Amino acid sequence: MPEVAELLGVRDRDVRGMIREHRLLAVPHGPNAAKSVPADFLLDVDHPEGPGPLPNLRGTLMVLADARYDDEASFRWLFTPNEELGETPMAALRAHRTHAVRRIAQTLAF
Repeated sequence: MPEVAELLGVRDRDVRGMIREHRLLAVPHGPNAAKSVPADFLLDVDHPEGPGPLPNLRGTLMVLADARYDDEASFRWLFTPNEELGETPMAALRAHRTHAVRRIAQTLAF
């Protein structure tokens, strides 16, 4: 978390707020199971809108939460190849295919 805060130029508590607001997602990682934010969830520092959370991530995380996916299930879903998309949902989000990703995510609740 401190690395994310430093990269974004905000305080640690602001990063925790972004996680609560579904703007970011943190999952256990490593031998001590400390929570980490995957780099794919962030815009690059040299991005015109960066640095910051990937803008289309929040709505997708909210759709997954509505489908009763917890953080770990959401993480797995985002990084698991999807046949309909032809890539992982995360790769599709980074390629600005937000509507296709959310359309598929909405079907998870049924």
